[in-house]
Amino acid sequence: MRRGKFQQLIPRERSRRIIRLEKRGRGQRKRFPGAVVFCVLGISCLAYCAGIAIMGFGTWFFLIWGCLGLMCLALAAILRSERLMEAIPGWIKGICCGIFLVGLLLFCTVEGMILSQYNAQAKPGADYCIVLGAQWKTTGPSEVLRRRLDKAAAYLTENPDTKVIVSGGQGSNEIMSEAAGMRDYLVEAGIAQDRILLEDKSSNTYENLVFSGALLDPENAEVVIVTNNFHVFRALGIARKQGYANVEGLAASSVLGMGPNNLLREFLGVVKDFLVGNL
Repeated sequence: MRRGKFQQLIPRERSRRIIRLEKRGRGQRKRFPGAVVFCVLGISCLAYCAGIAIMGFGTWFFLIWGCLGLMCLALAAILRSERLMEAIPGWIKGICCGIFLVGLLLFCTVEGMILSQYNAQAKPGADYCIVLGAQWKTTGPSEVLRRRLDKAAAYLTENPDTKVIVSGGQGSNEIMSEAAGMRDYLVEAGIAQDRILLEDKSSNTYENLVFSGALLDPENAEVVIVTNNFHVFRALGIARKQGYANVEGLAASSVLGMGPNNLLREFLGVVKDFLVGNL
């Protein structure tokens, strides 16, 4: 009699549900660290986006950090939700994990290549120095461009026989071509105007190097490309693809605090130039 009452108190179906709930509880605890990681990443990305907006540096690219932050928070919410995780088929989870790992490997590999030229130094005595353009504001060169010009001016002062090509066209928000502004800046820095050649038609790194190549002999001239540290790797890759046989990079510094933004943007630039055949 007691045994029958016991069976009535805990039916077989209910005991299965209890075991299933305990299993789900363990799975939830295993997913919690991942949710915390993505939550912290999401908050960090949003804070970084807000910081760049307040400082006023760079272009509208910084908004990508806001998008990444929201994506990380959404992913954290999914990982934290037991119901959503159980609703997603296992094969979809596997594909998503695979894509994430491949993307992470690609990102780390490309960033390693970019960082390999972060402190690039050029040998003295080059025939030409090419300064890659960046935004020219109504008040003068942007901070990014000013650092390139100061680095180039120092090299040109130490190497008086080196000529310089200033490369950059005029954007829709610029009062003059970047090349013209760079020429004036270098002249004020003490560089003789007859050493300066202008390339004022280009609108991106690829065109900088293609159009500048028409002003020299890429196969025989010794060339130094001056740009910011995060940009040297891609610039050298494009130059070599365009037939520059003797080319080196000279890395100028970049704005403090903008490193993550610059590296992320440059990662996308490297991938894009590789896909279109520029690298």
